[in-house]
Amino acid sequence: MIKNTILFLLFTLAGFAQELPPIIKYTPEIYSGGNQNWAISQDNSHFMYFANNEGLLEFNGSAWTLYPSPNETIIRSAKVIGNRIYTGCYMEFGYWDRQRNGTLKYTSLSRFIKDKILDDEQFWNITQYDQWVIFQSLSQIFIYDTKTKKFRIIKPETGVNKVFTAHGTIMYQTFGTGLFEIENGNSKLISNNTELIKNKIVNIFQINDGLLLLTQYNGFLEFKDGLVTPWVIPADSQLKMSSIYHSQRLSDGSFALGTVSNGIFILTPQGSVRYHITQNKGLSNNTALSVLEDKDKNLWVALDNGINCINLQSAVKSFSDDTGFLGTVYASILHNGLLYVGTNQGLFYKAYNSYEEFKFIQGTKGQVWSLFEYEGSLFCGHDSGTYIVNGTTATSLFNGSGTWKFEPHPTNRNLMLQGNYHGISVMERSAGGWKFRNWIKGFDYSSRYFELVGNDIYISHEYKGVFRITTDPGYNKVLKFHTYKTPAKGKNVSLSNLNDDIFYASKDGFFKLDKKSKEFVRQEKLSSTFLNDEYISGKLTPDKTGKLWFFTRNYINYFTCGKMNTELRHDVIPIPSSLTNSMLGYENITQITPSTYLIGTTDGYYTINLSELAFNRYNVIITNVGSNAMNEGATSQSIKEEGSFRHGENNLTFSFTVPEYGKYINAEYQYMLEGAQDEWSDWSTRPFVSFKNLTSGDYTFRVRAKTGNSLSFNTAEYKFTIMKPWYATTIALLIYLVIALIGAYLINRAYKNYYHRQKEKLIEENNRLLEIKELENEQELMKVKNQQLEQEFENKNRELAASTMNLIKKNELLSMIKEDLKKSGEGGSIKSVITTINKNINEDDTWDMFKEAFNNADKDFLKKIKKAHPLLTPNDLRLCAYLRLNLSSKEIAPLLNISVRSVEIKRYRLRKKMDLPHELGLVEYILSV
Repeated sequence: MIKNTILFLLFTLAGFAQELPPIIKYTPEIYSGGNQNWAISQDNSHFMYFANNEGLLEFNGSAWTLYPSPNETIIRSAKVIGNRIYTGCYMEFGYWDRQRNGTLKYTSLSRFIKDKILDDEQFWNITQYDQWVIFQSLSQIFIYDTKTKKFRIIKPETGVNKVFTAHGTIMYQTFGTGLFEIENGNSKLISNNTELIKNKIVNIFQINDGLLLLTQYNGFLEFKDGLVTPWVIPADSQLKMSSIYHSQRLSDGSFALGTVSNGIFILTPQGSVRYHITQNKGLSNNTALSVLEDKDKNLWVALDNGINCINLQSAVKSFSDDTGFLGTVYASILHNGLLYVGTNQGLFYKAYNSYEEFKFIQGTKGQVWSLFEYEGSLFCGHDSGTYIVNGTTATSLFNGSGTWKFEPHPTNRNLMLQGNYHGISVMERSAGGWKFRNWIKGFDYSSRYFELVGNDIYISHEYKGVFRITTDPGYNKVLKFHTYKTPAKGKNVSLSNLNDDIFYASKDGFFKLDKKSKEFVRQEKLSSTFLNDEYISGKLTPDKTGKLWFFTRNYINYFTCGKMNTELRHDVIPIPSSLTNSMLGYENITQITPSTYLIGTTDGYYTINLSELAFNRYNVIITNVGSNAMNEGATSQSIKEEGSFRHGENNLTFSFTVPEYGKYINAEYQYMLEGAQDEWSDWSTRPFVSFKNLTSGDYTFRVRAKTGNSLSFNTAEYKFTIMKPWYATTIALLIYLVIALIGAYLINRAYKNYYHRQKEKLIEENNRLLEIKELENEQELMKVKNQQLEQEFENKNRELAASTMNLIKKNELLSMIKEDLKKSGEGGSIKSVITTINKNINEDDTWDMFKEAFNNADKDFLKKIKKAHPLLTPNDLRLCAYLRLNLSSKEIAPLLNISVRSVEIKRYRLRKKMDLPHELGLVEYILSV
């Protein structure tokens, strides 16, 4: 049982020991289509097409587009012929044309011969011969003449396995009757050899003067001069254990074979297995339904669950350990023909450039940090200490502390310093070999990175900073200890030596040790590397050829010394950290051969051959121009001619691509929009750009690309115009001009009318002022007259008052004389005098005279008071007149020839008749009338 387990493990590891080309996996979630893919084709623009369960898939290197099947059935076949993509599905076949907006549109051909298609017939294969396109189902062959637009149908009695084109002929195999060719539109038997009847032919290749037939279960057969013989090759045993479904002969003469359940085989032209790639080795699925070599010699595999692209020509090869047996690779070295890899599981080895499995070196279980070759000996820095490796065995030299790295003594070849978890120690070589000599006393910090300059040792500690210690000549103890303020400590920093110069790298940039001042000086030019690409780690690794390697977000970088000066030159390999899968801060790269480098990853490693590292140049293509108004969906526009957009559609999105399919190569783009910006944008991997709220005018959009260090052949451009808004068009401007002229005329006319009215108004105003002046004069005159009338009225009142007073005085005098006469006797003469006096003080005569004078002075008063109080008697009116003159009761009594008391009574009664309120005085009221 244990033996079987070991054999199984060795078999599994042997399968993984092969370094494979990069594989790009496209899952159904990525391309938004069905799981199964049945056929692959490529057009002259390098766009890829796949017959998918959900329809026709298009991939342009940047974006996937799914065009649904015309009748909602599975597309079984696809073939690019000229500018068309022909497809076949359930009871339907036709072609797709590129529209002016860049999308594809389907045209049915089978609709012209609908009555010839059998029930449930599906079209599994499409091929081409000259002007004819051949659609094949399992029952019939439809030959379509692209010039005459006519069909010819071949219907073998036993059905059709598959149609092939080889040796300048069209051939097909039937089920159970042999191999036929089509000649002049008719079938002709080539051979009914038993091997051709019992074996299902998958593909036919031309070789020399004969044919090479690939069968489903029986490997290759040679057909020459009517004879069928097996083609015996090293891969026969593996092929006969597999079910071959699809194949293609590659441009270098190799064969790519897709199987139903055993992945794919890549065979050399001689028939040896170059690669056998299965799901365990990185393929998405073991069922390969179609294979195709594209124009860049990548191998595409249409799988039962997804699509894979294998970069067969890549300078990068990968070794992936999905079992976890090997672990994360931290160190590697090629020593005496063996490739050693140090991982978190221990130390492993295998023969270099072999398909052997990696073998574990006993006693090295645990974390390996470094591998160092010195004068023929191989040292291993381990979590448990230091080992010396001899072939397939390892011997412990030191176990006092974990060992990070090794540095030889500057002058003594028999001494070597090693950085440990708790300081720096010294190893010494003697006749018995290497052994531990001593610790350097006075320094016990972890020394993962350190460099020697004489007796000065420079150490970088990630959490404590950079130190310089000076030891005694024998490296026994520390004499001086210095802590640097600059450069500062940081995450994933390191210290390294290149051409006797010590460099320090951190997120703050690159620093170089000035040997005279013993200070670190920031290198501005080198530090700009981290400005141009994002810093992820300062881990520096020198190699044997004077390169200093380090990793950034999007590149693997290295510095080399210039040939004519000491200035370092910066070069990059455009492999992003997202693809390298390395441990941050523990990136490791080792020069295996003069041109091959091994880079450790979390699940194995990959190698780069710099001599084979080349970046093809491509054409950049504008694939879509979308326009939309604000808050509306985008509409695809024609990309075949200059565009013209309404002012409201001034939000544009440009999509572009480089149809490049390398896993470790990302296309980058620069764009410029002339009319809005005058400079190229920064390089970006984003294959689209949007411009919002463009003003009216003429624009030219330009885009160029680079893959690696190679610029695209072309600069794609698209010219377009954003039209002016309707209110700024020429017609609108003419209308505005007419309106302006009319407006100017109306304004002029209005001004004339206004000034005319103002003139009339001024004249009217002047006339009015004159009239007002006249009125003022008249009023002044009237005022003068009124004053005169008032004066006359006052005079008359005074006259009336004087007259009234005279009457009062006269009556008083006469009354006095009368009284005196009465006292003196009653003689006849006296009576006569009294009678005369009574006549002169007669009230009626006095009132009549007063009334006449009063009416002359205040002619409306008596009428008003009578009208207001109709019940007033003449005596009441008389009293009112006296009160109007503001006479007192005492002054009124003689005029009425009554006593003062009687006057008061009359006043009271008058008030009652007038019904005056208590608070209103009688005289006050009469004066106000």
